[in-house]
Formats: sequence, C-alpha cells, structure tokens
Amino acid sequence: MFAYIKGTLETKQDTFVIIDVQGVGYKIFMPTNSIQNLGKEGEIVKVFTHYYVREDNISLYGFSSNEELRMFELLISVSGVGAKSAITMLSEITPSKFALDVVSDDVTSLTKIPGVGKKTAARIILELKDKLKSEQTIEAKEEIKTYIEGSEKVEEAITALQVLGYSKREIESVFSKINLKDLELEDIIKNALKYLGRN
Repeated sequence: MFAYIKGTLETKQDTFVIIDVQGVGYKIFMPTNSIQNLGKEGEIVKVFTHYYVREDNISLYGFSSNEELRMFELLISVSGVGAKSAITMLSEITPSKFALDVVSDDVTSLTKIPGVGKKTAARIILELKDKLKSEQTIEAKEEIKTYIEGSEKVEEAITALQVLGYSKREIESVFSKINLKDLELEDIIKNALKYLGRN
C-alpha cells in the first residue's frame, strides 16, 4: 500500500519513529540501527515501508533501504517468524550478512541473534533456499560469463543478491562494472549493493 513515506521526522524512540507528512503523523516501527542512522528530528527523511495487516494488528514497518525491506518481507514469509522477530533480526544483522548466512547454510551465525534458536535458523535457511531453487541461474554477459561459471564465490554472491530480491538482469548489469577477480565474497556483495542501491 505504501512504498515509502517521506516527510519531517517528528519523533525518534527506541522502536519507532513518527514522520509528519502534511499534517499527518505516521508511526513507523523500525530496526534499532535504522532509527539511529535516520537523521535528526526536524529533518526531512525517507523511509521504505511495509504495511502489515493481521486480525489483531495493523502497523507500518520502516526501513532505510530496499534491501532491509526485502529481508523483512522474506523473514515474515517464513513459518513461525512474526514482524517483531523480523525487526529484532534486522537490528542485529545486515541484509548482506543475512544473505550470506542463508546461502552458506550458516545456522550458527543466525543463532547469535537474540530469540533465534537452531530450529528457527534452520527453518529460515531451508524455506528461503527453497524459494530460490525456482529461479534460473543468471545469464551473464560474455565478458563475465566465463569467470562466473568458474567461480564458486561469484555464484554464491549471485544467489545472495537474489535472496535480497534483485533480478538476474540487474545483477548481470552490475557485475560487468566490478572487478570480480580481486574481491572476496562479502566484498562482491557490498560493492554490488552500492550500485544496485542507486537504482
């Protein structure tokens, strides 16, 4: 319903902010780190939003980037993970690190997040990887195709970026601008997100 909200930051609390848009105050729940980095009260801010509707709860959840929003939407699609749990996870882990943990089956890393046990971590990885199985492998441009096919870390980076909701075409375009050979896996993802975030 709301793709994003842009207005004056009226209030910052530990778990939510209030943004004034032409006299209407929107209460938006956000991850702690996103609130801290949002700006100062009185400034114009832009927050990507998810309109959350349940029988006993209608709320707005906000994020500083599309990657955070995508991660939230993926998490609440996992059975047993609610909106509050997803926000807690986003307060503790970046989208790029989360995507890495999913593609590398790193249950131990996810269990370091408060409230996430081994069963929940395993379920998150299993359900999200199942969603990715239906997506085809990227069709790379000729100049990067050979390197991608021969590099496990680049293939993992592709999968991680797909976890965050980017299409094969978008990833292909960005990878042609990056010197993939000289970067480690997490650096490939971070560099790609810099380009993707501009779109």
